[in-house]
Amino acid sequence: MEVNEYLEVFIEESKEHIQSLNDHLLILENDPANMETVSEIFRSAHTLKGMAATMGYRDIADLTHKMENVFDAVRNNQISIHSEIMDVLFQAVDQLEGMVLDIVDGGEGAADVQQLVTQLQAIENKEEIPKASAGFASADIVDSKPEAADTIFSPFANLDEFEQTVLRQSKENDCNNLEINVRLAENCLLKAARVYMVFEVLEQVGEVIKSDPTVQELEEENFESSFHVLLITKETADQVKNKILKVSEVEEVVIQEYELAEPSESAQQEETKLDESKEEQKTAAPKQQETTTKTKKAQNVVSKTIRVNIDRLDALMNLFEELVIDKGRLEQISTNLRHSELQDTVEHMSRISNDLQNIILNMRMVPVEQVFNRFPRMVRQLSKDLGKKIDLQIVGAETELDRTVIDEIGDPLVHLIRNSLDHGIETPDKRIQAGKNETGKLLLKAYHSGNHVFIEISDDGAGINKEKVLHKAIENQVVTPEVAEQLSEKEIYQLILSSGFSTADHISDVSGRGVGLDVVKNTIESLGGMLTIESEEGSGSLFSIQLPLTLSIISALLVEVADEKYAIPLSSIIETAIIHKEDILNAHNKQVIDFRGKVVPLLDLKDVFEVPVEKEESDLYPVVIIRKGDKMAGLIVDTFIGQQEIVLKSLGEFLGDVFAISGATILGDGQVALIIDTNTIIT
Repeated sequence: MEVNEYLEVFIEESKEHIQSLNDHLLILENDPANMETVSEIFRSAHTLKGMAATMGYRDIADLTHKMENVFDAVRNNQISIHSEIMDVLFQAVDQLEGMVLDIVDGGEGAADVQQLVTQLQAIENKEEIPKASAGFASADIVDSKPEAADTIFSPFANLDEFEQTVLRQSKENDCNNLEINVRLAENCLLKAARVYMVFEVLEQVGEVIKSDPTVQELEEENFESSFHVLLITKETADQVKNKILKVSEVEEVVIQEYELAEPSESAQQEETKLDESKEEQKTAAPKQQETTTKTKKAQNVVSKTIRVNIDRLDALMNLFEELVIDKGRLEQISTNLRHSELQDTVEHMSRISNDLQNIILNMRMVPVEQVFNRFPRMVRQLSKDLGKKIDLQIVGAETELDRTVIDEIGDPLVHLIRNSLDHGIETPDKRIQAGKNETGKLLLKAYHSGNHVFIEISDDGAGINKEKVLHKAIENQVVTPEVAEQLSEKEIYQLILSSGFSTADHISDVSGRGVGLDVVKNTIESLGGMLTIESEEGSGSLFSIQLPLTLSIISALLVEVADEKYAIPLSSIIETAIIHKEDILNAHNKQVIDFRGKVVPLLDLKDVFEVPVEKEESDLYPVVIIRKGDKMAGLIVDTFIGQQEIVLKSLGEFLGDVFAISGATILGDGQVALIIDTNTIIT
């Protein structure tokens, strides 16, 4: 077997199962008697064990095998869950995640899991759990005891009347009703495929009436190593058995004759009707066919979802962008030629391309749940480390964002949450002294608003001390005392986003309010987003992140400077205006204007981009008012062209550091317009 062929699938599915383990362990910790959750954890551990063993990752298989044994004992009421057991289980999941990440990085997924295996073994045996620092004796890793299959416990005791009637008729026609138990090898690769092959054999020799587990469960590999089938056939049990055993990775087949119970009165009536009326046989036939079809070609049922590498979606988007450029050119040609049929065709093509654009963009959209999923576990661990009680609430996890944004937003959110837990929410004793509930609340919320997604992290902690922030800002020479006196409340809070700024009295391993927040701010702004802060001392803080829905296609205002065209993202624009020459003032050797009571610096894009053209004196200047947080600036341009949806193209590695340019777009006439990075212009 070529393992590399399945490596990507293994990694993705392993991540899903590990996330499922984390989620359900958190549920189980709050509700130890929830057997449904225990079963979910058992299934995830069992599936992960089989996948890892198949791929040759022995340490992952060993660890999940012991976890599986623990939860098997729990669901059989042999042991009860308590906090010490939960700690070991969470450590085991952490170890599994680390090994999978090692595989992602090209490693072998190996680790020293012996002490965790021994701890899990002790839990299973109801012994005292050894401490992590203690020595560990070797433990048996793999339980090779085969599943008993000498006799069959029949799962087909309660067949419906129609199924019983079909079986009775088969006996009258000298057919055999066989109950078959098939056991696959413990480390079977792709169990669903083996089941399909078995069903193929059975359909060649007869008709499958029923299976246990159900066909859907077999398709989803929601079974351990064995399954039962009820078959009608002309062949003998030995003939059927020999054919099934030819399927690879089938370890054992046990067949016995299925014995029907005495027919009920209604079943006898049904049988009589089937014998007496051919028409009713025709009516009943589809029902029989439906029962058989559910099992026949079981694996031919096409899944409604498939895994697609993000690189393929990027390639698809790039090809579509080229199509948009050609479409724009065709629109110009059809307008110039004024050919009615060509114009109709181009209009139809435009409608189709718009639909295609929406489909491609939606394909790239993923729920922020993918990022949010990691936080319940993280908050649990941090609350224990800090000795705090935290109630984490997540709202709007289904909100969708572009995959590129999702990949980048995780680390900033982690840092903001760690700050809220460490320096926002107080310890239980301090909260009680302040008249609060000893359990602090942390709210993680996502929602759509216009063409943006907002992610908010709020807590009901101590809030931000404004006086302390100002004192530190002056001490670190971030602002002068004179400037500090004129700052608004929001501007004071924004100071903690300055590089290296911190109000923490002591450095902690978790975080310090403000340390690294400049990196968070820069990351968010690089995504075209914005970070704002609100706080009330003693009541809590709110960090709000505004992000664009997608980075691929944005709404922009096209402007002209000399003979060059530029695009300014609409998300950064407050409004456009025409100002008179006499309205331009000078302050500190810089041009400014009075915009709605605020002094706004004025920048001429000819100077910013050093456009080689002589400036012409004019009495009127077109100006675009842009913003970055609470800061604003006015950009002088020559002409407003209009609003347009544009495709964002990277300038490539050789032009990646061009000042105040974030990319380029190709217009319908083939011209290139540079996209202005307004966050760089406003300092």
